[in-house]
Amino acid sequence: MSTEATIYIDGGSRGNPGPASYAVVLTREGLPPLEEANTLGKATNNVAEYTALVRALELANANGVTHIQLFSDSELLVKQMNGQYKVKNADLQDLYREACELRRKFQKVTLQHVRRELNKRADFLCNEALDGRPRVAGEEIAEISAPKANRVQPAKAVGDDKVRDDAVDCLRAAAQSWADHGIRNPSAEQVWEQLWSILEEGGVLRKKK
Repeated sequence: MSTEATIYIDGGSRGNPGPASYAVVLTREGLPPLEEANTLGKATNNVAEYTALVRALELANANGVTHIQLFSDSELLVKQMNGQYKVKNADLQDLYREACELRRKFQKVTLQHVRRELNKRADFLCNEALDGRPRVAGEEIAEISAPKANRVQPAKAVGDDKVRDDAVDCLRAAAQSWADHGIRNPSAEQVWEQLWSILEEGGVLRKKK
């Protein structure tokens, strides 16, 4: 069993406060990823972000993880958890304390801020949950059925402006992150996963299982 994990988390609210959801993407070397996403009722973005962190730590602990490298696109959450900002919002204090208590169960936890372009999978899962498609950690995710002839879209889809721009933004963000923080933030494997996510969501290509 791998005891080291890389985790991406996200939380969001449509209305802030409004219908909210969280998502966790946990990966370990040599093992399939664990993905979890669900709704929270009415909540703020920050409550959703902290809920994602709590669930990520609970999921990691339940699966025997001891070392975590965790990424979030919430700069507030990362700086609060790293002691750079105080938690003044009463709605976050209980979640903050719970996250700190869970963090002590691990040998090492690093939390780093990452630009949204490099957190596309967790962001996608948040929106999926809000659209009525939650994910339970560990469950098999069936591909959406489609005729085999349509599995790969026509070549012109590759030139779609949005897909192209998203892919360029992803690579630009990765290059900036490497320049600022070094090759371990993020790994090349993580960048490839983000690019695959962009291509799949844009209907260009689908990775073989």
